[in-house]
Amino acid sequence: MTRSEPTVVVGFDLDMTLIDSRLGIAATYHELVRRTGVPIDVDLVVSRLGPPLEVELANWFADTEVDKAAQLYRELYPDLAIEPVGPLPGAIAALEMAAARGETMVVTAKNERDARLHVEHLGLPVDHVAGGVWRDGKSEVLVRHRASLYVGDHVHDMEAARIAEVPGLGVASGPCSEQELAAAGATATLPDLTGFATWFSEHV
Repeated sequence: MTRSEPTVVVGFDLDMTLIDSRLGIAATYHELVRRTGVPIDVDLVVSRLGPPLEVELANWFADTEVDKAAQLYRELYPDLAIEPVGPLPGAIAALEMAAARGETMVVTAKNERDARLHVEHLGLPVDHVAGGVWRDGKSEVLVRHRASLYVGDHVHDMEAARIAEVPGLGVASGPCSEQELAAAGATATLPDLTGFATWFSEHV
C-alpha cells in the first residue's frame, strides 16, 4: 500500500465527534450576544451542535439578520474558540489507526477555515478537510473521495453515510443517542471513540 493508493479512506465529523468544541462555541456565542444585544440560550445551543451555523442562528435572529450574524460569529471564532478546544477521548487514537490503513478526512458543517484551524492547532493526523457541508453535501464529499467509512455523532451524519452508500459509524458523544443514530441508519454505534480501535480492527 502507498499513501497515493489507500486501501481505506475514513471520514470523520469534527464537532463532538473528534473535538469537544462546546467551550469555544459557547464563548463565541456569548460575545455575539454582547455585540448584537440579541438574547441567545447558549446552553441550549451547545447541547445540540451539528447543523450549520445559519440553521442555529435562524432560531434567534430575524431572517434578514442571519447572514450578518453568521459573518460576525465567524469573525469572532478564531480568537475565542480554537485555544480552549481539545480532542475527545479516543479521537487521536482513532485517527492514527485509520491513518495507518490509508487516509483520513474531516467532513464537517463547520466552515473550512475554522475546521482547519482546529486540525492544525491540535495536530490531528488528517489528510483532507472538507468544510461547510451538511447531510447531502457530506454525502457528495464521501462519494468523491471514495470513503470506506464515515464516523459522526449526529443523525444527519448517518443519513449522509446512507445516501453515499457508505457504512456509518455513530458515536454518542454528541447530542444523539446510540438508539437515535441506529434509527438514522448507522451501520454500528459506539458510546464514544474510545472503542473505535477494537471495532475498526474487527470490521474494516
